Amino acid sequence: MKGVVTWFGQSLVLNSLFIFLNISGVTLVTMGFHPSNESNQILFVSIGAVLLLLSIVGLVIFKGRLFMSYFSRVIVGGLFIVSGLIKANDPLGFSYKLEEYFEDGALAFRIKEWFGMPGFSLEFLMDYALFFSVLICILEIVLGVLTIIGGKIRFVAWSLMVIMLFFTFLTWHTANCNPDKQFLDRDTYAVNDPVGLQKLDELKTNNSLKLVSKSSNEIVIDEMKQPQCVNDCGCFGDAMKGSLGRSLTPSESLWKDYLLVYFSFWIFISQRLIQPNSLKENTSLVLLSMIVVVFFSFVFGWFFPVLFGLFVILLSLWLIRAGGVYFSNYWSISAVVTFVCLVFVWYVLAYEPLKDYRPYAEGSNLKLKMNDGIEGKYQNLLVYSNLKTGEKREFDASSKVYLDSKIWEKTKVWKYDTMINKEIIPTRLPSISNQFNPMVNFSEIGKEEQKLKFIEDKLLHQKIPGIIVREKGGEQTYEVTLDDYKDNYSDTSTYEFVKKSQILDPSLNEISLRDYILKAPRIFIVFSKELSEFKSKHLEKLRSIKTMCAMKKIPFVLICNANREEINLWRNSNNFHVAAFSNDATELKAIARSNPSLMVVESGIVKEKFPWRSFPSVNWLKKYVFK
Repeated sequence: MKGVVTWFGQSLVLNSLFIFLNISGVTLVTMGFHPSNESNQILFVSIGAVLLLLSIVGLVIFKGRLFMSYFSRVIVGGLFIVSGLIKANDPLGFSYKLEEYFEDGALAFRIKEWFGMPGFSLEFLMDYALFFSVLICILEIVLGVLTIIGGKIRFVAWSLMVIMLFFTFLTWHTANCNPDKQFLDRDTYAVNDPVGLQKLDELKTNNSLKLVSKSSNEIVIDEMKQPQCVNDCGCFGDAMKGSLGRSLTPSESLWKDYLLVYFSFWIFISQRLIQPNSLKENTSLVLLSMIVVVFFSFVFGWFFPVLFGLFVILLSLWLIRAGGVYFSNYWSISAVVTFVCLVFVWYVLAYEPLKDYRPYAEGSNLKLKMNDGIEGKYQNLLVYSNLKTGEKREFDASSKVYLDSKIWEKTKVWKYDTMINKEIIPTRLPSISNQFNPMVNFSEIGKEEQKLKFIEDKLLHQKIPGIIVREKGGEQTYEVTLDDYKDNYSDTSTYEFVKKSQILDPSLNEISLRDYILKAPRIFIVFSKELSEFKSKHLEKLRSIKTMCAMKKIPFVLICNANREEINLWRNSNNFHVAAFSNDATELKAIARSNPSLMVVESGIVKEKFPWRSFPSVNWLKKYVFK
């Protein structure tokens, strides 16, 4: 009898119908606010709101609140497990997203603006971004498990509401961030800080700056700045972008969180009625929640969450029955699930994500990833307002509908409002942007770079006729163009002619490795986000691989985020002389989480990718790569 009352209230049939109507109403309201349904927004939202109201009244009258909370537990619990595991698969990537939010002009600007605190900052949290990343991942998984099995439900209900309200605030901020808006920011500089001194110089000419105070130790300046808007909330890491080709838009992410807040609210208001699951309830809830996990695993093209989710849930249920004095309680279960998650997180941090959704994953065609963007399509529309009803109508000025309507003549009914630029097809940037552009300046090309045949060919084809001159009485010679010689070096009292020669075109600044990577039959690339973290122990196997590549005349290069002085110092101190190219640090973070890492690319396709802990031996490469 208790099971029937607990599950279905006063009527299984009616409460099942009310839940169906409730979900239908939620779906219609959500669809109504999606930009693709703008023309039918009022219809969708109206019908959805009516269904929601009727279903909620019905659930209250027929005591179906607990039944609805069970349905909500399935949705929230399953989604929390998937979401947490997707983030835990790449905690470094999620930490980079958190760092974006912690930047001074990102989330902090809301506090500065709302509470009049221009000096407020969250930048101190950037050093703890990885800690928060791991904490959030594990907390989501643990809460997902406890939600499904009904453990510590009051703690879970409060935690779900707090977390979802916080996440909703983040996605609201992301969706409503206006990059053109300005806010008041207060910066403190040391008295000898070059940036602060430059700001002091600009005070007289820059109206956006205001000196707050100046002492013998520091300078405090107020400045009007623009927000740093985060375009992607990172809710599912790179998973959705890697599997479906795009992430959720900020507004879609916001509505996703609205839905989760809604379902979490049903759990919250039913917390006093929810008891730890019986055997029958465990069977039903685990099965239904795994259907949710399977669905999202299918969307993300990765079925490991199914195995992981089933393992931690069954492990938790087994501990409840056989855990003895110490493990047959929900706090101990939470600790065990946390330990399992920590082992998984340790593995992906020590190596690489188990499932790589980034465009540089093994098997990726780099050329296709560089050209898979979509050019947006936009249309200028004239907007007219109805003077009586306030209705707004949009017209393409060149369309037959607009010309036939002659709406511009109906001045007593319609009034021209404005012109808008409407997005018809959204722009989608390529998976690999121009930030991937490993390069070296012409003036910095050294012996190691010149050993690469494509560099040699580049240098040969970029030469023009010139003259070598020398200062009189000195040994230093200069390569100059013919025009430069006539204008600046023809004074025989200062310079003397040495000989005519082919010199590098001084108008060319750099050589990029990008196109060569796409064309080379095979190339070995070592990536390093930070050379200072590149230890001698990382070089043991790389030396052998570099020697083997030299014997087989295969290019072996280093791509890092460092200037030429830092590169030369590192090469000399480690006695590892390799052709080196510089690239933007942000893109290097996307290429590999491990520092350093090794990638083998064949005709633009990533064939192998190794974190430093699993650098291959020469014998392994001979067997599996050079076979």
